[in-house]
Amino acid sequence: MIDLRSDTVTTPTANMKKAMSSAVVGDDVYGADPTVNELEALAAEKLGFESALFASSGTQTNLIALLTHCQRGDEYIVGQQAHTYKYEGGGAAVLGSIQPQPLNTRDDGTLALEHIEAAIKPDDVHFARTRLVALENTMHGRALPMDYMPAARELAESKGLILHLDGARIFNASVFHGVDVKEISQHFDSVSVCLSKGLCAPVGSLLCGGADFIHEARRWRKMLGGGMRQAGYIAAAGIVALNENVDRLQFDHDHARALFEGLRDIDELHMTEDSVQTNMVFLHCGKRVATELAAHLESKKIVISAGDSVRLVLHKDVTIEDVIKVTSVCKSFFK
Repeated sequence: MIDLRSDTVTTPTANMKKAMSSAVVGDDVYGADPTVNELEALAAEKLGFESALFASSGTQTNLIALLTHCQRGDEYIVGQQAHTYKYEGGGAAVLGSIQPQPLNTRDDGTLALEHIEAAIKPDDVHFARTRLVALENTMHGRALPMDYMPAARELAESKGLILHLDGARIFNASVFHGVDVKEISQHFDSVSVCLSKGLCAPVGSLLCGGADFIHEARRWRKMLGGGMRQAGYIAAAGIVALNENVDRLQFDHDHARALFEGLRDIDELHMTEDSVQTNMVFLHCGKRVATELAAHLESKKIVISAGDSVRLVLHKDVTIEDVIKVTSVCKSFFK
């Protein structure tokens, strides 16, 4: 089965399985798991922060970040289509009484700076206190422009706001831009990083930030039921992910480009050149056609997610031969 639904479907590499089986572990709630400690130190060093916290998922690291940065009655500015706002169950509002202020996301994944500034509430008892801006990288497969992030940072600082990055695929962004990941993370007060997408770990995300921030975040993780015991077994896979699986993301990007080139001449698919930057290809063909296409592909042992558009996600377990097959099956469907 060729699974293009997400890069979360990746299976651990052989080196990950070996590292997991031989991991030295302890009780991480006591801070006594040496492998978790090693992973957190490695992540902090790679992203240029003082400290890091290992958690079970990106949803949890984003929520912990919001709960740590904000208080009840505060507000965070976020994109309408951002994962933090749309796909994480409303956790900040439900569990933290933190009000989201969603803005329209532009095609390049950014929030217009003038829209952010206009959304900041005045210091008045009638309004929630604007506390934080949350960005996402990558956004729908597009890497935030390198010149946008320092401008967003400058605006946040001028308005006394915190800048958080849902960096689930931050390494895809760094590979696309050809820069060290620190060139991206340096502009943010905190960054969450997913290990279980293109980096292929079976589970886990990291929250990176200052030492005091992570100390407080650890308390929130415990409160959310995120304290894990012998978590070193899964942290070991995360260490392999950060040390060995970042550079290979370029293969996923290359495969996405090859898939785009193979499908771009199909008239029924509305595809744009600049939409393919990292490991995702979007097909805009309407919900009915997308549903029929998904059924046809499944009959050929190819799985996709279909809605108003189709998102095809390339990852470690999709080969160039798979790309050729998907291209051929799609073309046969539209013929």
